[in-house]
Formats: sequence, C-alpha cells, structure tokens
Amino acid sequence: MDWLQIVVLALVQGITEFLPVSSSAHLILVPVLTGWPDQGLAFDVAVHLGTLSAVMWYFRDTLARVTRDWLASLRQRTRVGESGLAWAVIIATLPAVFFGLLFKDLIETHLRGPLVIATTTLVFGLLLWWADARGRRERNEYSLTLRDVIIIGLAQALALIPGTSRSGITITAALLLGMTRDAAARFSFLLSIPLILAAGTLKTRDLIEASGPVDWSALGLGVVLSGVSAYLCIHFFLKLLDRIGMLPFVAYRLLLGLVLLVLFL
Repeated sequence: MDWLQIVVLALVQGITEFLPVSSSAHLILVPVLTGWPDQGLAFDVAVHLGTLSAVMWYFRDTLARVTRDWLASLRQRTRVGESGLAWAVIIATLPAVFFGLLFKDLIETHLRGPLVIATTTLVFGLLLWWADARGRRERNEYSLTLRDVIIIGLAQALALIPGTSRSGITITAALLLGMTRDAAARFSFLLSIPLILAAGTLKTRDLIEASGPVDWSALGLGVVLSGVSAYLCIHFFLKLLDRIGMLPFVAYRLLLGLVLLVLFL
C-alpha cells in the first residue's frame, strides 16, 4: 500500500462507518474503481480500531453510566437507572451475530459484487427517505421496548449484505418506530460498538493465523486517520441532523447506485 491508498481508505472508513451510506460498500468499491490491491487484514483491523475508539470516546460518559447501571442491575437482579439501554444494545446485537456466523461464507463469496451493492444502495436509500418522511419523531432511546429492540436488531442483520449500511438500516427502523432523528442516530452509534468490536476481534484472529510482514507505520496512520475522521463525523452528523434530515444521504445513495448500475451493467 502506498501512502495515498492508506489515507484514502482510512478516511473512507472513518467517514462512512457512521453515515447511512455503507462503509463496507465503499471499502469494496474503492479498490475496484481505482485498481488498488486489497488492503489486507491488518489494515482492516487498524481502521476498525480507529472507528471503535472514536465512538467509545465520543459516548464515554453515556457508556460509563450505562455500564455502571448494567452491572448494578446484574447484582440486584432488577432494572437500575439506564441499565435498560445496555440490555437493548446487547439484545439488538444478537441477530447480526447469529446471521453473520450462519451466512459468513455466502456473504463473502456471492454478495460483494458491484451490482448487489448498487441494488441495496438504491432500495435501502429509498426506504430511509420514506422512514424519515413518515416517522413520528416522538420517542428517545430510553423508551425502547423489547419488541422495538428485536425489530432494530433484525434490521441491523440486513446490513450484513454490502451496500445496506448498518447505520442506515438501524436509523431507518428506529425512525419507523417513532424515534427522533437524534435518538435513532445515538442508538445506532451505541449499537455499532459491540459489532465493530466483534468484527475487529474476528479479523485479528485471522491476522494472527496469517503469516507475513506487518507495516506498522501504515497501521498507525490508519488508526489515527480513521479515528479522527470518525469522531468528527459523529459530532457533525448529530449537530446537523435535525437541520438537514436524511435527504442529502438519500440523494447521495441514489446517485451512487445509479452510477454503479451504469458502470457495471
């Protein structure tokens, strides 16, 4: 990897991980469109570590409260403070873990092509627009019921298909359940933490089993750039969300999907 590839891929991962535009699709498409070689497992681990660090640092106060209350709820065997939010994140994570393990080979073998990405980019982009237009926007993340959490978790499992966008589909489901834009985005970002951690752990295991030299300077730059860009992306997305809504991201998805159809049909 040369320095331009490192910078571009790290920024793409950092920016698109939390926007409703699909980071996996962009990481697949950038090498396809540029002719760059695959960046490799080590770099994937590095940029995942960067984005994980960003979201955990941004929500550090919330995570500290939720973790404290969740541990207290385990000891007392009753709901304590914000422990319900912790259980919501845990339960909503399970479908993606289950289906990810079940269909891992199918997804990696057959669902990573440009036409699949084009289709999911268009379909789920339109669904995001419809959810944003029709949602009541009355509830916050602390009002989620078990039914709501299961629905959001099942929606998140769809993001195993490249182009769907994990943040996009979870925000879509949350909006359809009546959550505000801010609350939907916050819950989506919190929900990303266990999945990014799980993905990074699996990739780290694969990396340990693989042999070959490691370019530590490239990995370090990947961690820093993806982390800083992800943190800024979360900050400005939440600041501007109520003002701009989902329409700019929907428009981008539609444009990207149409370009892909033209290029690869």
